[in-house]
Amino acid sequence: MPQLFHPATNTIARVSIFGTIFLTAGLGWMAWGYERSSYITRQGDVRPQPVPFSHEHHVRGLGIDCRYCHTSVEDSYFAGLPATKVCMTCHSQMWTNAPLLQPVRDSWVNNRPISWTRVHNLPGFVYFNHSIHVNKGVGCVSCHGEVDGMPLMWKASSLQMEWCLECHREPERVLRPRDEVFNLHYDPARDPKHPGETQLTLGRKLKEQYHLLSREQLQNCSTCHR
Repeated sequence: MPQLFHPATNTIARVSIFGTIFLTAGLGWMAWGYERSSYITRQGDVRPQPVPFSHEHHVRGLGIDCRYCHTSVEDSYFAGLPATKVCMTCHSQMWTNAPLLQPVRDSWVNNRPISWTRVHNLPGFVYFNHSIHVNKGVGCVSCHGEVDGMPLMWKASSLQMEWCLECHREPERVLRPRDEVFNLHYDPARDPKHPGETQLTLGRKLKEQYHLLSREQLQNCSTCHR
C-alpha cells in the first residue's frame, strides 16, 4: 500500500500542536497584561476637571483636613464631593476675581452644582462603603495615595478586585489607629503612643481590637458583590 502522508507530516503535526499551545498561552498572557494595564485601569491618569483643583495646595500647603470637603466619609458609603458653598467659604473672600475660579462663581450664582469628573469610580456591581473602612482603621492613603503631593488628582491604585483582595487577605498591613486615618504620612515606628511597634505588629493588634471579619468572610463574594 503506498504511503499516504509525507514523512515530514509528523514533524508538521508536532509543530502545529506546540505552536497552537504557545500561541494560546501568549495570547492569554497578553490579555492578562492588557487587563491590568493603565489603559484599562486608568491608574496614574490625570482626569480633566471643570476647575483644576490642587490637593497639593489645599492639603499640604494650607493644611485642610480631608473631612472639610469630603464631609460624609466617616458615616456614609460615599465620601462626598464638596458643595460649591464649601469652596465659597474661602473663595468669597480670596481669589474673588481669578479667571480659574469662574466656574465656581457661576455655580454659586446659578445654584447649579459643579460637574466634577470621578477619578475613583467602581463598577455598579461592586459595593464599597467608605465609613466601614475609615472606622476600621484603613487610612485614606491606602487607596488614594499621597494626595497632598498631587497638583491634579490622579488614580493612585488600580482598584481591581485582586488589588482589593490583597488587603482583605492581610488587613494588618494597612490598619492604623482611628485617629490617624486622615494622616497621609502616618508611620507606626514614629508613633510615641505605640513604641516599638511595626506596621504588622500594630496591625495585628488593631485587627483584634476593631473586630474585623475573618479572612474567609472578608474574601467572601457577598462582602463586595451584593
